[in-house]
Amino acid sequence: MTMHDIKVDYSTTIPNNVGLTEDRRVLKALEVWHPGYLNWWNDMGPEGFQEKLVYLRTAYSVDPRGWAKFDYVRMPEYRWGVLLAPQEENRTIPFGEHYGEPAWQDVPGEYRAMLRRLVVIQGDTEPASVEQQRHLGKTAPSLYDMRNLFQVNVEEGRHLWAMVYLLQKYFGRDGREEADDLLRRRSGSADAPRMLGAFNEATPDWLSFFMFTYFTDRDGKMQLHSLAQSGFDPLSRTCRFMLTEEAHHMFVGETGISRVVQRTCDAMKEAGITDPTDIAKVRALGVIDLPTMQKKLNLHYTLSLDLFGSEVSTNAANAFNNGIKGRYRETQIEDDHQLKNDTYPVLKLVDGAIKRVDEPALTALNMRLRDDYSQDCVKGLLRWNKIISLSGYDYKLTLPNVAFHRAIGEFKAIHATPDGALIDDATWGKRKGEWLPSSEDGDFIASLMKSETEPGTFASWISPPKVGIDNKPGDFEYVKIET
Repeated sequence: MTMHDIKVDYSTTIPNNVGLTEDRRVLKALEVWHPGYLNWWNDMGPEGFQEKLVYLRTAYSVDPRGWAKFDYVRMPEYRWGVLLAPQEENRTIPFGEHYGEPAWQDVPGEYRAMLRRLVVIQGDTEPASVEQQRHLGKTAPSLYDMRNLFQVNVEEGRHLWAMVYLLQKYFGRDGREEADDLLRRRSGSADAPRMLGAFNEATPDWLSFFMFTYFTDRDGKMQLHSLAQSGFDPLSRTCRFMLTEEAHHMFVGETGISRVVQRTCDAMKEAGITDPTDIAKVRALGVIDLPTMQKKLNLHYTLSLDLFGSEVSTNAANAFNNGIKGRYRETQIEDDHQLKNDTYPVLKLVDGAIKRVDEPALTALNMRLRDDYSQDCVKGLLRWNKIISLSGYDYKLTLPNVAFHRAIGEFKAIHATPDGALIDDATWGKRKGEWLPSSEDGDFIASLMKSETEPGTFASWISPPKVGIDNKPGDFEYVKIET
């Protein structure tokens, strides 16, 4: 590993560890793209806070022992950089038909279109979530939470830079056009929407934000892990470093929900409420009741499941065979990494019932990744349910059945309850308000969304965190509102 791999060059407008000063063509292309990015950020980034000083971490190295430094910065002046994890010497392709061959440093011609599409789809999700979250600063429950939101936003911006670098360096004119299109599309736009459904949904309140960062950013984690296995080494290295940053986004979601659950349980105990499903009584305390949290969880988990695509997919099989996109933790799986004769159980609709059917493992890769995702999601639920049980309440948050509320894949044409019982359209129409947030639920949550901008104060519906970011005290001024 050379020092060049670790140290980041801050001498150009674009901090990087990929030698941009020697790569004039790509540096020029990125400098041409940069003003359009800043225009997008100013138009679509956090609304009302562009001039505020925010206590943010900036990546200055890719050394896992210490890669970020914290300081106050105005978001448009944040140093978005192009950072790849250190190159592994003699790395080989860990799966597919090219298993064991040297990893590619350039794009193989025959896989160009497929690789470009994967990079573009990943790139498109990054600015989309910034657009979805742009209004949330105005209703932040504390300066600590506001700072976490902005940290997530600037890092999603950096992840867009990461994908745009790959497009500009390795995909010629097509790549430049795709890079421009990433700034043209808008979340929820009728004319030019973002590419994936979950990234066109509104994020109207902070509970939605915490659910999004827990469930939807976790889909991002699984996709990045799969791309980090890629035989195309620059993509692998890009994704490996993005995963370092992505961990914080899921931390924001998991601890955010923990703190909402904690506050609700504390308020119920103080008020002597024994039934957590007595929604009116709980809401009267100015906190979010557990059944409404379950509905929000149902919504965000199922939207995130759709991001994995169809359970059985020839596209996924081709990406694997061609050495472009592997499985979650590919190198730790004990098999031949080629899956020529393997099978994998897939949940399918067979004669009106949900059954497990063995499918060729190659075409069931999306299902496998989704199963890995669901297992990963369970960890947070265990923590949230522990808070509830330690507070003395008999209530459990659960993941709904994968057939529930689906728009993509095996179950898109049917209706099922969160328990997985198949129901007809009329029953769904009558009962969906029991399982998914209603407009009344949304109105109630919105009524709680009051901004708290005094250092160390928190909105009524959420507990303070156990520790501050960068070990700062509870009343630290994470965002300088008065500047």
